[in-house]
Amino acid sequence: MAHQTATSDNHIKNSKFDFLLRHAIVALTILFLLNPATGHTNSSKSSMHDKISLERVPAPSGGYGYRLRYYVPAPIDVFWRFKTDFDNDVLLTNEELVEHRLVESFNNSVITEDRYATIPGLKFIWQTNVISDKLRLEFKLLNNEDCRHDFHHGVIELSPAGNYTQVTQTAYFNFVGASLWVKYPWYGGMKSTLTRMVRWEQKVASEFKQSFLAAVKE
Repeated sequence: MAHQTATSDNHIKNSKFDFLLRHAIVALTILFLLNPATGHTNSSKSSMHDKISLERVPAPSGGYGYRLRYYVPAPIDVFWRFKTDFDNDVLLTNEELVEHRLVESFNNSVITEDRYATIPGLKFIWQTNVISDKLRLEFKLLNNEDCRHDFHHGVIELSPAGNYTQVTQTAYFNFVGASLWVKYPWYGGMKSTLTRMVRWEQKVASEFKQSFLAAVKE
């Protein structure tokens, strides 16, 4: 009889403990979800970094095209300042570039000269028109024949997204090997090249944001 009573008491104690434990877990879960100071901020930041979309679009005059959309962790005025600084040593921290030079600047246009890691033997000369009131850059390759291109041109547009900047880049092109480049899934292909460029811009915007802000305030 005493054994049965002790067993019954233990069962009651265990039931009470299970009841309290379940309620404690529920309460802690609710607090975690309601408290904005918990891991939600990092998750949000990570999701913004990972919101990269790349789609192929038809080129108006044949050839190939893509539309790339991504986010960088900097306010739009700061990132616009960076995108329109064509004589910036930071650009050479991009491992895709082996050489960059500002050739000429006139009115709202700039001429730049670049060599790329994947094709270092070719020199690409670009003209970029800066349309400040629309936060828009229009670019085109000037020496198509030297670079074995039929054409290569496009636009970059910025729009605000809270503390981030949304970047939309659309380009149209045709060159020897373009059909392979747009489909090639590994290093050197379109997706790999553009994704690496996005990650570099996100890194630069994050690391150098304070200096950009200081420059904007000057």
